[in-house]
Amino acid sequence: MPREIVLGNGRLLVNLDDHYRVRDLYYPYTGKANHLLDGVGEVGVWVEGTFSWIGETGWEIGSLYQRESLVAVTRAINPGLQVELCFTEAVDWEQEVWVRRVQLRNLASIPREVRIFFYHDFNLGGYDLGDTAFYDPVSGGLIHYKECWYLLLGSSEGIGRYSIRKQGSGGSRVDAEDGELAGPPADQGNINSTVGFAFALGAGERREFYVWLAAGEGLAEVRARHEWVKRKGPEEILQRVQLFWRQWLRRAQRKHFADLTEELVALYLHSLLLLRAHTDARGGVLAATDTDILSTNRDHYAYVWMRDGALVAHALDRAGYPEISRVFFTFAAKVLHSHEGFFWHKYHPDGTIGSSWLAWVRAEEEQLPIQEDETALVLWSLGEHLRLYPEAFDWLLASFSTLVVPAADFLMRYRDPVSGLPRPSYDLWEERFGIFTFTASTVYAGLKGAAYLAILVGERERARLWKQAAEAVRQGVVQHLYDPERQRFLRGLTHTPRGWSPDPTLDASLWAVWRFGLLSPDDPRVKATMAALGEGLRVRTPVGGIARYRGDYYFLQTDDFATVPGNPWLITTLWLAQYQAVQAADKSELFRVQEFLQWVARHKSPTGMLPEQVHPFTGAALSVSPLTWSHATFVETVEAYILRWERLGPGNLTSGE
Repeated sequence: MPREIVLGNGRLLVNLDDHYRVRDLYYPYTGKANHLLDGVGEVGVWVEGTFSWIGETGWEIGSLYQRESLVAVTRAINPGLQVELCFTEAVDWEQEVWVRRVQLRNLASIPREVRIFFYHDFNLGGYDLGDTAFYDPVSGGLIHYKECWYLLLGSSEGIGRYSIRKQGSGGSRVDAEDGELAGPPADQGNINSTVGFAFALGAGERREFYVWLAAGEGLAEVRARHEWVKRKGPEEILQRVQLFWRQWLRRAQRKHFADLTEELVALYLHSLLLLRAHTDARGGVLAATDTDILSTNRDHYAYVWMRDGALVAHALDRAGYPEISRVFFTFAAKVLHSHEGFFWHKYHPDGTIGSSWLAWVRAEEEQLPIQEDETALVLWSLGEHLRLYPEAFDWLLASFSTLVVPAADFLMRYRDPVSGLPRPSYDLWEERFGIFTFTASTVYAGLKGAAYLAILVGERERARLWKQAAEAVRQGVVQHLYDPERQRFLRGLTHTPRGWSPDPTLDASLWAVWRFGLLSPDDPRVKATMAALGEGLRVRTPVGGIARYRGDYYFLQTDDFATVPGNPWLITTLWLAQYQAVQAADKSELFRVQEFLQWVARHKSPTGMLPEQVHPFTGAALSVSPLTWSHATFVETVEAYILRWERLGPGNLTSGE
């Protein structure tokens, strides 16, 4: 189920779904150690002998974010129980605490007792063995711990009612459903806990209180954060978080937004907040933290793909947030396989290598299990970073020899000496092995970016060699990856028993030829390729959008590829919008770009989350949501729109950028 609320500060991240269930809780790294993996957090209500968990049948639930902030508000009404609850919550921007204000209202015309319960099935470290929970008389809170992970549940009302039980036949969740909690003050193993509060409410009366969770790496640390919440005051914490995020967005708001609608501007700003929330404080950019994909894939998206990170960093740079991008580049320098100069498939946010399905051998020959575009795009993004922010020169000096040199030398070396093209690697979709136009375009851009960085630090000979290699890649693309008969670029070359064979599949990633500067967007070959993509990958249902490639099998919904070449992806639809933006000859032609942006906005969730892809017949979100890459691409497309608007000025232009 897509995540409807994401709250985080780069060390603690909390996700809730549209049933107001807590689905993910990460600490101390955003995206690693999900303490609710295979578990859940829920809120239950007991009224005069009747019990219901919020999200079950009978509840009306709606969530939103306070304007320009990562403070969420959820209203839950149960007409049958005649109760209304309003939750306002945030993760503090500085401290690892998650604070919730709970406003409870008795909608009945008579006085009643209402009890509210908070259930958590924590699996600390992401597994359900060896957990401990106990009532802590020192803090007056309930503490879960295992190894170095400690979570303390506290409240403005104190924790007087609680239950700690082994999972068994439902554990403390079942214990709560009679309106009473009778668990022991401590237990260990596969346990969960529930805390409860009881209020006597008059007809129509409201009651307000606060609950919070403090995370830490030891008992003293969570107790100290708990005391900080009490001393600071939970309401002041909520207010300071709201003010912090509004202040953080001021840099993005300094610009004008051309003629974009308020809805599109709001989604742009919200996307920036989500990019920040999905970036770990130590630089890892998480692809997604929605772990429901486990049900179909038995793995998740809570990894750092260097491709995604580089593209997110570039979007943040264009929006005016270079300090976040720089932390990502520091992460990149740390995890680079410095001896060889490439990045592995994906990483955990602590820098360790992530899981992979990319093979190390093919036809009994060793091969690198990498996607070469990931290495290339980091160099490209870093080069663009220095163009936009020359004040980062000192940072470049410190990282040139540890990041730029080994990565650029790898790109230069890892090429076929005859064609000049990159040697085979896996494509950006992680589905096939070969020589791809997308990969080659990014290698060209990475080498050009590295050459620019070399000039900045006075390494002219390196710059000459890297430029020379980039030009050889460009010539190889033009000579071997362009199909004169089809008058467009090939997806790539794939290996067959008879040798390398052209792969003419229409693939949206051919966008890379112009986007990364290998050819001008005005080049006739580029124009013909983009026209073919726009026509051949268009989803011909009322949902619309652009597919990844013809015959895309990922979350396949139909084999009628003439109507649905593949599920519409937000990223690929926005790639077409970006091309139309740079090609717009006058402002009237930008209207089509805004239509694409509005298409994306129609497929956001009520709280502004963008998925990876949508169902071609219903428009429902498919795969993970939110996807960081989708939000970054939306940000970059808005930036492209604004830039073209500015360059067109009061008159018209007749050619692309």
